[in-house]
Amino acid sequence: MRRLIVSVLLGLMAAGPAVGQRAPQPSVSELTRLQAEYRDEGARARRLRADAAEAASEIAELDRRLSRLTVEVQTDDVQIEAQRARLHELGEREATLVTALSRERGRQGRLLSALQMMSRRPPPPLLIPADKAADTVRAAILLKAVAPELQSRAATLAGRQAEIGRVRRLAALSSERLFTTESAQGDRRAEMEGLRTRKRELNAVLRAEAAAAEKAAAVLEARIRELGGAVPAEEAAAATPAARLPAGRNRLTPPIDAAPSTRFADGAPGWRWRADAETARAPAAGTVAYAGPLSGWGDVVILDLGPGWRAVVAGLDSLSVEAGDRVADGQALGRTAADGEVYFELRRDERPIDPAPWLP
Repeated sequence: MRRLIVSVLLGLMAAGPAVGQRAPQPSVSELTRLQAEYRDEGARARRLRADAAEAASEIAELDRRLSRLTVEVQTDDVQIEAQRARLHELGEREATLVTALSRERGRQGRLLSALQMMSRRPPPPLLIPADKAADTVRAAILLKAVAPELQSRAATLAGRQAEIGRVRRLAALSSERLFTTESAQGDRRAEMEGLRTRKRELNAVLRAEAAAAEKAAAVLEARIRELGGAVPAEEAAAATPAARLPAGRNRLTPPIDAAPSTRFADGAPGWRWRADAETARAPAAGTVAYAGPLSGWGDVVILDLGPGWRAVVAGLDSLSVEAGDRVADGQALGRTAADGEVYFELRRDERPIDPAPWLP
């Protein structure tokens, strides 16, 4: 609800309210209204400047965090590159050992083939020609002596290969952790950079709005002096809750004559009333900035109450006003359906404000 209403407010009420029309003859009521508007614009400008300063402080902190993160990423980059070089070295060593092992096993295979052809236990010399018996015995003795050495060399190479494989797996796991860290840090950096961009945009908007409020206050001050009135001091801007409402208002009219079912203090950004086929009234005099349907909220009326202040009345089934109309305090805005509910929200600078101090 809040996002929908804020989007409507931003889209339909970008232009600021009029400072006040020049009456043919100055009146006490006009001077009082101008003084109240001056106080309100001054307080709004100071608050916006404070919010802009807070946003600037948050931007500076984000810059510091990004700098620290950059150093961390650079350190991890060095470690990752070293780990990659180590993996490459281990891979080459493993390939060399595998080649050597394959060569030795080939030799051993050929010897084993020879052993199968020449038994290690030759038959009795009586069954073998005399000229062949000596060669057979010599071959058996030679193969028997050489085979253990070849087996030992092959076993050594296999052990070295297994060790290299183990080290390589450990290095790969270490690199995977580093890669994961690098990815996480990249995500953190992108998140902080996005937040910094949004804060900078907010800071620019706040400063622009503060400048506009200061300009409006200067115009009001000039008009007050022109009418011969006293310009209110800054301290009076927050003297009482009533002084915070625009145009010197000290109360609001409930849209429905009944006890609300939900209040601001209940965790909602506005008040709700059960209203079955009832007329909803304007909470204060103002200008209709928007009157029409809003998805999920029926017909909605948004009133411009003065510098930075808006009143939203939603949940209507039919409307009695149109955009641009001037409405009086308590004037009918529309009617609810047979099983309706009225929602009322008071907003200042697009932020919901608890209306309790001004509602009976």
